[in-house]
Amino acid sequence: MIITYGRPRVLGRIVVLLLLIIAMAAGGLVWFDYLNVIDVKGLLAPVYRFFGREARSQQTMSVDEPLSLDSERLAVRLEALNLRDLELEKYEQDLQSRQQEIEQMAKELEERQKSLDERENSFNASIKDAENKDKNVEQNARYLTGMPPQNAVEIIGNMDDQDVIDIFRKAEEIAQAEGSSSIVSYWISLLPPERAATLQRKMAGRPQSLN
Repeated sequence: MIITYGRPRVLGRIVVLLLLIIAMAAGGLVWFDYLNVIDVKGLLAPVYRFFGREARSQQTMSVDEPLSLDSERLAVRLEALNLRDLELEKYEQDLQSRQQEIEQMAKELEERQKSLDERENSFNASIKDAENKDKNVEQNARYLTGMPPQNAVEIIGNMDDQDVIDIFRKAEEIAQAEGSSSIVSYWISLLPPERAATLQRKMAGRPQSLN
């Protein structure tokens, strides 16, 4: 004799479990849809309408809203990079300003050096002119001393007073250095009295014009 009373009970349990699984799956879909994990609103829309409710629209997140911790870290790094760029830009501006100051100082130093070089060249030229003049005066003094006094006085009479005074003083220096008598006094005696007095007065350093 086969006992079959247990088969309907097992079948009923299977049906109940299947219905429970379907209910749980449907509930899970509704819950995940509510959490915006999945979007099954198109599938669940008939069910919502069956119960007299409208399907809830999918919420969207702003593109500017941070999505995760990585996004926060990325934002912090970007901000740090921006600050670094600003610091580098300011540092570059400071360097450019300093470079302009250095170039200005270098230009001023170059101009000063150029001015000093010009003054030095002018001074050296003056010394060279003075040396050349002294050589010329010495040469003329020796030349006049070596010729007859009357001829020398004729030449002296056509010279400027200052040139004559320079030659007289150089002739005296040469005579003193060589231990000989100076001929200057004799030249003066051969000059016209008025010219001789003028030259003697100027040689003595009296405040007279050099005309």
